Order: sequence, then C-alpha cells, then structure tokens
Amino acid sequence: ASKCLQTHSSNRYNLFVLINVIDIVVGEGTHFLIPWVQKPVIFDCRSRPRNVPVITGSKDLQNVNITLRILFRPVTSQLPRIFTSIGEDYDERVLPSITTEVLKAVVARFDAGELITQRELVSRQVSEDLTERATTFGLILDDVSLTHLTFGKEFTEAVEMKQVAQQEAERARFVVEKAEQQKQATIISAEGDSQAALLIANSLMDAGDGLVELRKLEAAEDIAFQLSRSRNVTYLPSGQGTLFQLQP
Repeated sequence: ASKCLQTHSSNRYNLFVLINVIDIVVGEGTHFLIPWVQKPVIFDCRSRPRNVPVITGSKDLQNVNITLRILFRPVTSQLPRIFTSIGEDYDERVLPSITTEVLKAVVARFDAGELITQRELVSRQVSEDLTERATTFGLILDDVSLTHLTFGKEFTEAVEMKQVAQQEAERARFVVEKAEQQKQATIISAEGDSQAALLIANSLMDAGDGLVELRKLEAAEDIAFQLSRSRNVTYLPSGQGTLFQLQP
C-alpha cells in the first residue's frame, strides 16, 4: 500500500510518497487491490537461462575464456526482500558479479591441463560455490554448466606444436621398428636359403645321378605342358626328344 501527502508553500509543491511493500506473496489468479493505493509487481518465477562469459587466469597463468550457462529462479518467499533490496532486474545486478567472482576463484585452483582433463570436477566445484553464493540473494540455481572453454592463442599454438612433435616421434619410431623387422626377416630368409642349399648338396651327394634325372623329367614335363597350350605347335616328338637327349 502507498500513501501520498501534498503541501503548498510559497508557490512550491513538495510531494512526499510513502511506499510499503507487503510481505504477502500471492500466486496466480484473480486478486483484489485498492486503486491508486496498491500496485502489483509481477515476477516470473520460472527457471530462466542466462549465459555469462568470463575471462580469467588458470593456476599456471594461462588466459582462459569460459562461458557459464545458468538456469535460475527466485525464491518465492523472498520476493519482497528481492524487490526492496535489489530490484526487479535482480538477475542483471547479481548474476554477472557473483559468477565472475566464483569462476575466478575456482579456475585459479587448476592449471590448464587439469581444466581439460578434470572438467567435470571443475564444473561441480563451480556449481557448489555459485549455488551457495546465490542463496544469500534469494536465488535458486537449477543447473550450472560449462558450455565453452578455450585458452589463449599462444597456449593453443603450443599445444598444437606439442601434438605434432609427438606424432612425428611416433612415426619415426614406427619406421625404425619396421626396418628392424625387415632386417630380421632378411636374416631369417638367408639362413633358410643356406640351410636349403646345404640339404640339396647333401642330397646330391647321397642320391648320385638319380636326383638329376628326376629334375630333368620335371623340366621336360613342364616344357611339354607349355608347348601343348601353344597354337603354333601341332606335333610333339615322342621317344628321345627335348631334354631327354641331354647328358648330365
């Protein structure tokens, strides 16, 4: 309710307005009020999103760009206090300041690598600290999440160069291992050829002319097969032909 008092003195008008905010919060529906005396103030108590970008520094003094997405709503029973102490634009006055404060405090506890590998821990710590901070202003945070996390240009280039160097080192190690395997394969193949030659030599010494005759027969059979498939050959000599006439 409000009361107005007007006085007149020496053609000057002094207007005094006394405003009282009642502590009763009414919900949706139809309600009666006294015209010119009472005025309703309507608050949206549904969860609303807000993105707050913050630039801060990590534990190892790296610049970090963070965007925090918040779902917030006011505490219904504390709407009179919010209206009198903060105002209807409470989210514009409270959320950017407390979000920046909490993010700077939390991010300063981690270095750049930990912010990436332990992102869930960072998000949980920010949510707990920010929820506790917002409670003092009569706000409820339904969800707090890190939606954007990037580092400075110099740090990003350093990370990329490190990744490239690691890939080059892995490629060089692979080439060395491949050459070593090829070397072992060549040694094993040479040992096998040497063993095969030794076995053949021993067989020739033991078998005499029998092995040579067997090889001649195999060669003759292969030549005959190749000639039989050629269109230019219509006759194959029988008896003593081709390689059979060769003397060992």
